[in-house]
Amino acid sequence: MAKYLLLKHYRGAPTPVNDVPMDRWTPEEVSAHVQYMEDFAARLEGTGEFVDGQALSPEGTWVRYDGEGRPPVTDGPFAETKDLIAGWMVIDVDTRERALELAGELSAAPGAGGKPIHEWLEVRPFLGAAPTITE
Repeated sequence: MAKYLLLKHYRGAPTPVNDVPMDRWTPEEVSAHVQYMEDFAARLEGTGEFVDGQALSPEGTWVRYDGEGRPPVTDGPFAETKDLIAGWMVIDVDTRERALELAGELSAAPGAGGKPIHEWLEVRPFLGAAPTITE
């Protein structure tokens, strides 16, 4: 089994087919989308492939260490991840192909008008253990 991170983006990915921002959806459309996500996760729990998942709030702050005795630097001059990443799901599957299959299915979550979003999802494998070096 290998773990994969499925990243959902607010923006930054190619434009999805159903490109209506979530803040313009009706309450019913938002509920249908959330229900699809919950049903998808529940099905993967049943197969043992679901690890965890969360939606993320748009609020957030970049923080960086700025030296001994100095306060951390916040909100630096770089892309705001909080504007990009909407949520994530971790899956544990047998093959990369299965991870891609599930990401494709998750991409079909309904959006405006109840139609599939066809959103782009970023699929990233977890980094495995570093090899042991012997001399």
